[in-house]
Amino acid sequence: MSVLPFELRPDAVFEGLRASLADLKESGLYRDFTPCSYLADEPGYAIHQARRIQVWCTNDYLGMSQNPQVMEAQMASIRRHGTGNGGSRNIAGTSEAHVELERDLAEWHRKPRALVFTSGYVANFETLTTLLAAVPDMVVFSDSLNHRSLIEGIRASKNRRHVFPHSDVAALEELLSRYDVERPKLIVFESVYSMDGDIAPIREICDLAERYNALTYLDETHAIGVNGPTGAGICEEIGERRATFVQGVFGKAVGTTGGYVAGPDDALDYVRSKAPGFIFTTTIPRSALDATRRSLEVIRSERGAQLRCQLRENARAMRAALRSAGIDFINAESHLVPVLIPGGQRVKNISRRLLDEFGIYVQPINYPSVPKGGERFRVTIAPFRTLDEIGEFADSLRACLDGA
Repeated sequence: MSVLPFELRPDAVFEGLRASLADLKESGLYRDFTPCSYLADEPGYAIHQARRIQVWCTNDYLGMSQNPQVMEAQMASIRRHGTGNGGSRNIAGTSEAHVELERDLAEWHRKPRALVFTSGYVANFETLTTLLAAVPDMVVFSDSLNHRSLIEGIRASKNRRHVFPHSDVAALEELLSRYDVERPKLIVFESVYSMDGDIAPIREICDLAERYNALTYLDETHAIGVNGPTGAGICEEIGERRATFVQGVFGKAVGTTGGYVAGPDDALDYVRSKAPGFIFTTTIPRSALDATRRSLEVIRSERGAQLRCQLRENARAMRAALRSAGIDFINAESHLVPVLIPGGQRVKNISRRLLDEFGIYVQPINYPSVPKGGERFRVTIAPFRTLDEIGEFADSLRACLDGA
């Protein structure tokens, strides 16, 4: 038996980690998790430490995770197919539901192909890293407020890249103009930016892409299910079909789990064949995919249109209630309502008071998700929320702010 020439001391190895954690706690940037178990028969409510609370920060924008049709579709699928697939997509993990869902998504976005991933983060990271590695001379232009999954997908490549000021079309054009028209280019941006709730100038960016011979990669995460006549996103809402790649997720308005990218056939076939995070991971169970397909049926139906309309009406009602209560918020274009509460420790204290005193859970958003001094709540107001509940939320928040 070999003998180590030194004594392995885990405490010493992790001393730096403990110091970093202490710094996070002292600065107010340590992330606390709030366990909450949602109640399917009471949408918007959950159990936290044996107590029934309201949840006002979920990304389940339409309440589809508690939709009876969606739940029944998943349970029926479990009874027939079991709880898991037991393999990756290329080793016994591809079900008929994968094939049918990818076909439906491609048709929904009017693209030749779609590819389903285990999450939206994985969809962004794996697609970008794989495509950029395949085209090493491609220059990337990334919006400064892009999601971390987009940023990391770009950073992992060795491609030349530029970050342009948020939604600044003039700055983007100046950067594009530096390169020969034949040089491969990719513009990466989002449709709805979740922290401010604003919407990108998609048409103008697509115009630039045409003018300078660039591809576009559009993350529609926060618009899928919420925007457009059938919920296909902002592009559908404004009649814009020129985005080369469209990314979406199931874990938000669709109410299930997973993510996807729709786009050119050859490009996504290459990603399917080469991306490690697609090839070497266990796939989404068939039951979750069957629930996703049923959810998308509802979202694309008249009922889905009604839910989208009510979501917007509730967002307007929340803005009016906050305005009446003298609470600072960003008057966003989207369904999201960012409530500004500057101060890392302050926003955490207000969140804790809302939970402890009023049974209202809303997660504090602080650095690095937003700049220091820009701390906030990202409030979501699902279609099932009542005007009374919206008023009570604003009154409770006002009481906590007054006592801070």
